[in-house]
Amino acid sequence: MLQFIMWSTNIGARPMQRISIREMRNQLGKLDALIDKEHELIITRHNKPVARILPIKEKKLRPGHKALRDTLPYQEMSSEVLQRIDREER
Repeated sequence: MLQFIMWSTNIGARPMQRISIREMRNQLGKLDALIDKEHELIITRHNKPVARILPIKEKKLRPGHKALRDTLPYQEMSSEVLQRIDREER
């Protein structure tokens, strides 16, 4: 017997499926499809939650150094010249 409970987020309420350990064992072959469909499963033992199964999030690609440098504003003087001027002023 599959049950749904509601939980709220900033987006709004969304059903979350609860499944007993026995049902999970019986449906182990279909577990990946169930997680894809529901996005989150709560595993229960005697109607008490004991585990939560979530899909794995893919890692976000981090921008490379060149992409970060390209976002910076262009400087008229090189950093070498700016450092020299700063040291001379001290």
